[in-house]
Amino acid sequence: MPQSTPAPTEHMALELASQPEVWARAAALTAEQALLPAAGQKVAIVGCGTSWFMAQAYSELRERAGLGLTDAYAASEAFVDRDYDAIIALTRSGTTTEVLELVNAQRGKKRIIGIVGDVNSPFVDNVDDLVKLPFADEQSVVQTRFATTALAFLRASLGENLDAAINDAQTAVEAELDEELLTAEQYSFLGRGWTVGLAHEAGLKMREASQSWTESYPAMEYRHGPIAIAAPGRVTWMFGEAPAGLAADVARTGARFENSSLDPLADLIRAQRVSLERARAKGLNADQPRNLTRSVILGA
Repeated sequence: MPQSTPAPTEHMALELASQPEVWARAAALTAEQALLPAAGQKVAIVGCGTSWFMAQAYSELRERAGLGLTDAYAASEAFVDRDYDAIIALTRSGTTTEVLELVNAQRGKKRIIGIVGDVNSPFVDNVDDLVKLPFADEQSVVQTRFATTALAFLRASLGENLDAAINDAQTAVEAELDEELLTAEQYSFLGRGWTVGLAHEAGLKMREASQSWTESYPAMEYRHGPIAIAAPGRVTWMFGEAPAGLAADVARTGARFENSSLDPLADLIRAQRVSLERARAKGLNADQPRNLTRSVILGA
């Protein structure tokens, strides 16, 4: 019997909902965690798009844990010809041109640890050590679970117990979404420290899946200009603990201030769900957004 064609957004919906389970699997990969750079080593972590934003979060977390200097770069703009002890390259597909070019240029110069979803990609043979996350790979062009699972793995490698975050993720998957979040005209996503990367990723997810107007900033920068666009019918969404006075300042604009008590990575699931529901409401296929492919392969 021929297989039926998946309905638009079906892959994204299923992959999004699987995140609590795959986070738990990633957190248990203790042998793979041992492949990551040792405490005290200087590390560059690189990626493109969503992977870059997860790299930003990890770099903040690793430094905050006192494990050593850690810099995050977009692969196309990476200054890795410095005194780094190791490079971590993060890629779902293993075919992204900029990541492959960087890895090939650095082979034999620095130790390279790869984190990948597609274990059959050319990336696999070009790194010194490999963390394989095939159970988190995706069919949807729009990334949800691979990115968050990679970050869950990296958080676990820093010694974090993710039990509470995984429970929060299940809550985020099941919780009812407020209609005001689904129908807003505009979204500004904010973060502090490691959650700045999550804010950037939430904004990207909303743009990719639902063609929505979104912006993202470090939270303390929001009052230095961007708050000018806050207004009734718009949302300012904070990941993690908000700076003092920010909620009141946003309230005075008439915009909605959204700030969950969930683990910030779990709260990102709520933003993913909003992007999915907005895509559905517009009749868009979030599995195949316009102008996007699963991997950016330049010159193809």
